[in-house]
Amino acid sequence: MRTPPLLAAWLALSLLAGCATPTDLVLPRQQAWVDGRRVDYVTTDISDAAMAADGGVNHVPRLADALGQGHASLTERVYKFPQGEQISIFASGPAPLGAARPDPNYSPLWRLVLVRWVSGASPRELRSEEALLAAEAAGELRLDVSEIVVNCPIVRAADGTPLRGVR
Repeated sequence: MRTPPLLAAWLALSLLAGCATPTDLVLPRQQAWVDGRRVDYVTTDISDAAMAADGGVNHVPRLADALGQGHASLTERVYKFPQGEQISIFASGPAPLGAARPDPNYSPLWRLVLVRWVSGASPRELRSEEALLAAEAAGELRLDVSEIVVNCPIVRAADGTPLRGVR
């Protein structure tokens, strides 16, 4: 006797679902500013060996290919304060988070820009790329654009909405 196609599909999905037992996986949550609002992200990969070792993440030299030599860059900018004065600042974030309406400006691949306050400046917390660029224009800080690419997907948006499954 032949199994009806709909029943066969249901049986196959049931078997696959049995193989996909949910388990918890915990990744270190980090936070950054996007337009004055905090977002949560995880770092999984970086193109620089020393930074990968320091961060306990995958060293992926090929991420540097995303910088765009010979083609459009696939990266956005992440501004990092190497002295730890504050959390990083992302140039953008997905709005909305998830698959419903993809944001064409968002990329989880970030080109690292190191931020250093200049001598005599009054360090303060900056919460957006706009504020950071204004401080640079005022001569308060220096931006060093690196060749380092980091994979840091945003997993919880500024409005608090997480990707499905994030707890």
